[in-house]
Amino acid sequence: MNRLRRCWVWMSRIHRCWGFGIQSPKDYAFVREVVNEHWPYYAYNRLKTTTWLERKMGRLCLRLANSRQPAVMEHNKYDRWWEAGCQKTRRVEQGTLQHLEMALISITDDWEATARRCDSRSMVVVEDIWRDWQRWHQIEHDSRVGTTFDLYYCGIVTFDKERYAHNYKVNF
Repeated sequence: MNRLRRCWVWMSRIHRCWGFGIQSPKDYAFVREVVNEHWPYYAYNRLKTTTWLERKMGRLCLRLANSRQPAVMEHNKYDRWWEAGCQKTRRVEQGTLQHLEMALISITDDWEATARRCDSRSMVVVEDIWRDWQRWHQIEHDSRVGTTFDLYYCGIVTFDKERYAHNYKVNF
């Protein structure tokens, strides 16, 4: 993705910075303290990446793991970042867990198989949602899904149905 397009994405979502427009205190705190946290974390300097998007996504994974503290996760390309955020997390092979606390999938992966393994405490990060908006909107409107956060480069899906379902766009 070139620099001009990144600037356009950021400017088109500037009115959604820092949780503006989010009425739920829990969701507002999540956006402010996890998604858009800009303080340097302890592991940022030692976890190097090759591209700006890998660094941005890796840092988000670290903050999510630090916030949620999952006990078990399936292997994915951001393992180093998840482990830096929660060192107690045990790693297992893809598809071996019956229940997902946290997961990272691509927009092209099998959403149905992932959603079947989730409950009200689960969180799924969906990468590259900008590549297939129609698919992302299907995920947003899935009856099992609670709150979603559209960060343009990825989406975060929660399954808590006791809360009012909402789809937030966030400048990330």
